[in-house]
Amino acid sequence: MEAPVTTTADEAPAGGLERQLTALPGWRAFVASTTRPPMALLPRSAHLALTRDEKQCYDDDRLDHHARLQVVATSTVRRVVTCGRRLVILNRGAISARRGLIVSGPANTGKTIALTQFGLAHELQDRRRHPGQDQRIPVLYITVPPAATPRMIAAEFARFLGLPILRRSNLTDLTEAVVGVCTQARTGLVLVDEIHNISLHTRTGADASDTLKYFSERIPATFAYAGIGIEDGDLLSGTRGDQIAARFTSVATHPLPCSAEWQGLVAQMEANLRLHDHQSGSLSRLSTFLHTRTGGMIGTLSHQIRGAAVDAILSGSEKITKKELLAVDLDIASHRSRPDRVR
Repeated sequence: MEAPVTTTADEAPAGGLERQLTALPGWRAFVASTTRPPMALLPRSAHLALTRDEKQCYDDDRLDHHARLQVVATSTVRRVVTCGRRLVILNRGAISARRGLIVSGPANTGKTIALTQFGLAHELQDRRRHPGQDQRIPVLYITVPPAATPRMIAAEFARFLGLPILRRSNLTDLTEAVVGVCTQARTGLVLVDEIHNISLHTRTGADASDTLKYFSERIPATFAYAGIGIEDGDLLSGTRGDQIAARFTSVATHPLPCSAEWQGLVAQMEANLRLHDHQSGSLSRLSTFLHTRTGGMIGTLSHQIRGAAVDAILSGSEKITKKELLAVDLDIASHRSRPDRVR
């Protein structure tokens, strides 16, 4: 039976859902984007032969390509995917007390990337096992709102599925609707990002945590959380925290050292550039400089290189050098953590 995942006309969310991972159309667009062949760089002669309008369209496509460019092939991502897939398999025969995964670490260290790559791997595997079954929703992805209440948590689940969220809908109504759709659609993985927004030190936060636990008991799926400093926070404290700690495996993210892995990441991002005059290997030779400037933060590295690529297209330079890298303003946190970092 096809799962009812539509909204009513007057309560449909605003447009742009295909750009939001927290809505089913956006998640499916994300999965589709990873399976498409990468954009090809035109030969120099073909590039010079473009008309003005054609060049503008071509450059817009290249800007979109670099805007989506992300670092994914890290040891942490591979560990999260491996650990997560193991849990999914072990949970297949579990009736209750299914095991889950927590991805925890400082900001900008690739937690969301690791979480979404785990979801992507699960989605693609499910599609291979069940070809042509478009009514399936293998993965559900939400982010926890600040000061989340139980109803807000349930509403995030419903919003991803495209279920109507009415003012008169209480927590029980939303929960039952979500559980019904997830069960029919064979949801096997639930990803919950920004889990640090739940504080067990408040009554509301404790109730929100209980709501997530209830969903995990009603939906036959593996739950994976991601957040900042979870192991040092209060989510794992007290009786409720002990229950979470007893059921969840933790994978830590951290800044990368200036090692062979770091150099490989820089080389991987450089290979994905679509710039006509960029000298291959020039970014790899600047890997130590990039590590000093970004502090080994994966998110900052991604912003640094993608920003320089965008500037190279807009300015017409079509290459990235140390000068172009220095022109990209980095996040405030990177300067706070290392005031002496190369600007």
